Amino acid sequence: MTSLSTRWQRVGRVMQLTLEGVAGATLFAMMLLTTADVAGRFFFNSPILGTVELTQLMLAALVFLSLPVVCWREEHVSVDLLDAIFPSRLIWIRQLLVNLVVTAALWVMASRVWALGARAFAWGDVTEFLRIPVGYLIYLMAVMLAVSALLTLLRALRYLLEGVGLLERGGPLSPERTPGGDK
Repeated sequence: MTSLSTRWQRVGRVMQLTLEGVAGATLFAMMLLTTADVAGRFFFNSPILGTVELTQLMLAALVFLSLPVVCWREEHVSVDLLDAIFPSRLIWIRQLLVNLVVTAALWVMASRVWALGARAFAWGDVTEFLRIPVGYLIYLMAVMLAVSALLTLLRALRYLLEGVGLLERGGPLSPERTPGGDK
């Protein structure tokens, strides 16, 4: 029988691979669309109609599909202003507080973006040229923000459990962690 920690790692890995796969497929589709559009313009003097709109929609989807993975891995852009003055034995408290603040911010953004999605559907917002409803994309953004908030909250919980000694150390800031992967 596997431990609870191992099961969570598997679930996290499946979620990560799924989101990375969808984001990668979206990026690949953007590349193919751009290549076909440029080739059509250059060789046949006939661009693909709506390429700019589709690229904009796919780029937004790509960013928000990647956000939960970035939050789970803690690969945000960060500034280490407090690292030199913060005692190493209290790093878990700092990380707990930072993750709780980020969780709150992501949750507020998710709720506001969800409201924007509802408004987009109520008003019938569509893209200008292809008439694609934008509400679906806005809801995707809200869901990915909420998932990111949940994952950041789980990270905060992990720091708390490690800090009080209920969970074995091995988080992102632990000295025994191997670069490039979770223990």
